[in-house]
Amino acid sequence: MTDWTAGYVADIGYTYGYYTELNPLRVRLAFLNAGLVPPEVGSACELGFGQGMSANLHAAASVVQWSGTDFNPAQAAFAQELARVAESGAQLFDEAFDQFGARADLPEFDYIGLHGIWSWISDENRAVIVDFIRRKLKVGGVLYISYNTQPGWAAMVPMRDLLTEHAEVLGSDGAGIVSRIDAALNFADQLLAANPAYARANPQIAERIKAIKGQNRHYVAHEYFNRDWQPMAFAQMGRWLQSAKLTWACSANYLDAIDAVNLTAEQQTLLASIPDPMFRQTTRDFCVNQQFRKDYWVKGCRTLTALEQAEALRGQRILLAQPRADVGLKVTGSLGEATLQEAVYGPILDQLADHKPKTLGQLEQALKATPSTQSLSFAQILQAAMVLSATGAVQAVQDDAVVQKAKKRTDRLNVYLMTKARSSNELSYLASPVTGGGVTVPRFQQLFLLAKQQGHKHPQDWANFVWNILALQNQRLVKDGKTLETVEENLAELTAQASEFAEKQLPILKALQIA
Repeated sequence: MTDWTAGYVADIGYTYGYYTELNPLRVRLAFLNAGLVPPEVGSACELGFGQGMSANLHAAASVVQWSGTDFNPAQAAFAQELARVAESGAQLFDEAFDQFGARADLPEFDYIGLHGIWSWISDENRAVIVDFIRRKLKVGGVLYISYNTQPGWAAMVPMRDLLTEHAEVLGSDGAGIVSRIDAALNFADQLLAANPAYARANPQIAERIKAIKGQNRHYVAHEYFNRDWQPMAFAQMGRWLQSAKLTWACSANYLDAIDAVNLTAEQQTLLASIPDPMFRQTTRDFCVNQQFRKDYWVKGCRTLTALEQAEALRGQRILLAQPRADVGLKVTGSLGEATLQEAVYGPILDQLADHKPKTLGQLEQALKATPSTQSLSFAQILQAAMVLSATGAVQAVQDDAVVQKAKKRTDRLNVYLMTKARSSNELSYLASPVTGGGVTVPRFQQLFLLAKQQGHKHPQDWANFVWNILALQNQRLVKDGKTLETVEENLAELTAQASEFAEKQLPILKALQIA
């Protein structure tokens, strides 16, 4: 009998995660910053969509026609249900990559995305994917791909192999994957306690094991315990994608474009001396000890003229997606934590504080019209936009016509997700037609929105609405590590949360056209 899992963990579902890097709208700013012609995306595909949250949020929140596949039928069924609810037209299947690639009804794609897939499949499946990209990605189209890479994973590879071997060889017969994971991690602790030479040569391993033990077991199962698991050097990835005529474009991690927070002056000088862009990236991975890459590759790389780049960048629309007061001026790059300049970021954030979409050109004009900020250059504004986008404080904004078309679909999907929040905290995202993607909205905030939608006008009413749901399921709130037992205590806490939500988050969700 054929093993449909192909060695991939299938007895535990993947997490209900949303990955903003899969949003095609993000490609534009990254490409423009790199001086490249961005794609016009009308059709997109996600390979290995997991529970389908990203694919469905992007399909509902845009006018892009999405397709995709995930081999796990339970995950595909949930993803298909979301597509039906939203009426997005997303075509989502439960087929293996070779079956999906052989379909005659698939269009050619402007954008193909793979997040958390490449490192966890066999070379056979990698070859299938590359062939699919070669045949189905349009000229000018973009591939987004993320993968574990060297040298950051080099020290951990032997320990990962040990964990999986323990789970396979010494795991209890008939025990689920979670039990085998826990047993393998406990064995790792025993090994490290014996002070092996491997641990002495790689002292960071103990911290990694400690971190893994604190992670969601659904994530750990899929991250570490698949049969196939291969961190891949950047140059090797380039060789894989060469046959599909792909050229590396830029990192999908916006913060990677900011050398000051990632590279020392000496490292910047070294990298600047390397003429080959591929070898430069390989060397950069050594400088930052890269562990996980998120990259854009393009079929037919074209550069913009300086004028074209300047005009396109000034036309880029953004919106502040966090309360102005909550936006911190610290970021963490490869060099550690860095403090952003208040004199630069403060005025920019003040201009965005009304949560209305603005172009970078409009920001430039507004800042030049103010005597205290006349000296701010467009380069500083652009860098701030990149950094704030990397932190999630700022989001790219779609054209108004697209927002209007997507709004009915996101409304339908969001009602479904908010209704699910009555009994689950796993689906912590809603769709925004403004950003073309997902926005983090925790369970209680979703329920406050649901209460508001059903006609409850005040925070106290929202709190009562949520409490009735929790009480029916014998659930209680936890505050400062203590379970709140009485009705009065729970209602007081819910009311406080609802009031804060009304003041801080609700205006933003209105700006994002979620509320």
